[in-house]
Amino acid sequence: MKIVVVGGVAGGMSAAARLRRLQENAEIVVLEAGPEVSFANCGLPYYVSGEITDRGALLVQTPESLKASLNLDIRVNSTVTALDPDAKTVQVAGPEGNYELSYDELVLSPGADAFRPAIPGIDSARVTTLRTVSDAHTLDEMAKAAKTAVVIGAGFIGLEAAEALNMRGIKTTVVEFADHVLPPLDQESAYYVTAELDRLGIDVRTSTSVTAIEEGEGTGITILSDGSRIAADAVVLSAGVRPRTATWEAAGVECVDGAIIIDEHGRTSVNHIWAVGDAVTSTDLVTGTKRPVPLAGPANRAGRLVADAISGDLSHPIPATIGTAVVRVGKLTAAMTGANERALAVAGIKHHTISLHPANHAGYFPGATQLHMRMHFGVDGKVLGAQVVGEDGADKRIDVLATAIKAGMNVADLIDLDLAYAPPYGSAKDPVNMAGMMAANVLDHTMDIWHSKDLEKLREDHLILDVRSRGEYTREGHIKGALNIPHLEIRERMNEIREAAAGRPIAVHCRSGMRSYLAHRQLVQAGFECANHSGGMITMLAELGEGAAGVIVK
Repeated sequence: MKIVVVGGVAGGMSAAARLRRLQENAEIVVLEAGPEVSFANCGLPYYVSGEITDRGALLVQTPESLKASLNLDIRVNSTVTALDPDAKTVQVAGPEGNYELSYDELVLSPGADAFRPAIPGIDSARVTTLRTVSDAHTLDEMAKAAKTAVVIGAGFIGLEAAEALNMRGIKTTVVEFADHVLPPLDQESAYYVTAELDRLGIDVRTSTSVTAIEEGEGTGITILSDGSRIAADAVVLSAGVRPRTATWEAAGVECVDGAIIIDEHGRTSVNHIWAVGDAVTSTDLVTGTKRPVPLAGPANRAGRLVADAISGDLSHPIPATIGTAVVRVGKLTAAMTGANERALAVAGIKHHTISLHPANHAGYFPGATQLHMRMHFGVDGKVLGAQVVGEDGADKRIDVLATAIKAGMNVADLIDLDLAYAPPYGSAKDPVNMAGMMAANVLDHTMDIWHSKDLEKLREDHLILDVRSRGEYTREGHIKGALNIPHLEIRERMNEIREAAAGRPIAVHCRSGMRSYLAHRQLVQAGFECANHSGGMITMLAELGEGAAGVIVK
């Protein structure tokens, strides 16, 4: 059997390597358009930052090493220019010229190209992407002389690039078209990331776009949609990607929105042609949406399964994805899995959302820091999505929650998870257990909750009760018109609360939601209709953002 794999790196090389392990006698040719067939693209920003000092360390494998270990015919700098599915051939433009190559089975792993907005100056020599080893080298060279930089796009790679340039002492501005950084995050979770970028001295411009790139006196100038002009010796383009599929679509391979459609085993609409990686549609486990998921983990795993299917094993279909991802920003880690609030709304999935702010490990052990957790779950209790941001322990918790989503767990199952505990690592009730407990309370109405988006309406017909200490109420700001009664005084001042409520329901809150939960239980059992703010003032400030100034006063 002759198998041709178009594209290396994650999906293509995973498929090729697995195919060799399963089929020792097969002829396997890998065509890679770039100069490197297997490199650590996720490590590129850390080479720019100087944390990875050896450029060669980014090269996972070379054509020579793959020939020696797996007997693969690796052809770099070789681009497929045309496909003839009937003849089962591809036309290749490579270092040795143009030629035709036949196949019995064809695996497409063409990846994606950086989106290049049609703006004046986008082809300036000051503009680079960060998708290849060559890109990383180019940006590293630019950074040696640069004093200012602009990063277009505040997604994962954009923020990693901004952090890397900032670590090099370069004054960096991040421009993002969406209304918050890391658009896959909910607004609340992104708030903490923005605060960390501010702490690092990185200028963040959201709800903004670059409209032109010009040459100034000794530097480039980026012009923004709000009229701002920002000096930029270097510009990193990280405004998303587009599947690289024009050649295949022209040959009759079915695509939707530019991405190749595949079945559960990676088969395309054309016989003997398979596809994997950033250029294919993946099914979202939570929402059922079909879309590309440009992440290395799913691509690697899918490549292995496509190789199994080509070899005759159809027992394990390519799993639906949940988009688990993690990124470092300064001292913070931001991690996410499953669906965010926007995706759930688009899919029309009814759900609850809770926020909590536990310590990463036992509070009495030195060094404890706060985690900011946000979890979405269905009205049936099924875990649908989660986000965790914090200095330490966010990755650990998101991996547990990703496993829970994959396993179809209910929030009550989170309570029963037997997770590792010792004071330096966690608490006897791990934050994941606590999230399960809080969610279970919401489902059985032990705790009814309210959210920041409801505040204006609640102020019209509810008593807003702030149960923080008097010092917190004064020092940290409070909702206009809120009654302040510290939670330890609730029992003895119940009549005062009854008089202030005057028959109205009560919306109670504290700083993080815990003290107000205790007050909520007392009030409910005293006969009040009451709801507790999920996440308290910490979440409220994050969700309201700039809008907080209109309702929270000192």
